[in-house]
Amino acid sequence: MLTIHAAPEVRISWDAEPVGDGAVVVEGDRIAAVGPLAEIEERFPGARTRSWPGVLGPGRVHEGPLPEAPSPRERVHAVLKLGAVAVVEEYVDSPELRAAAERNDVLVLSGARPRALVESGRADIAVFDGTGTCIATVCAGRLVHRRR
Repeated sequence: MLTIHAAPEVRISWDAEPVGDGAVVVEGDRIAAVGPLAEIEERFPGARTRSWPGVLGPGRVHEGPLPEAPSPRERVHAVLKLGAVAVVEEYVDSPELRAAAERNDVLVLSGARPRALVESGRADIAVFDGTGTCIATVCAGRLVHRRR
């Protein structure tokens, strides 16, 4: 199913100029298109649209130790709640934590690297409100965190 994630501001990378009234089209676990919402809606009629307030951009890489929590699953979920869809291998210090990351499609990277929204790239998206709080995280095309 095609899903359009739309926001008043979309950033292809966090240091790029924003696309006003932008959108990202997700098909499965991949990005099908990125651009102005009006153009996206013309290209993908009938797609389901999720409208988010705030700024939408690529999911982030969590560069430090994962937050403490009672279980590996909860530690990974705490990272997703921060808008991160990847963690640095150095901080995934147990087989249980690595398994929890893999079950949730969280990437385990050898080092931090910039992320970007690109066509045919993995659909990893984060949305932040005006205070910088993550309100939604999409990891490999799945909505895995949504602040109510």
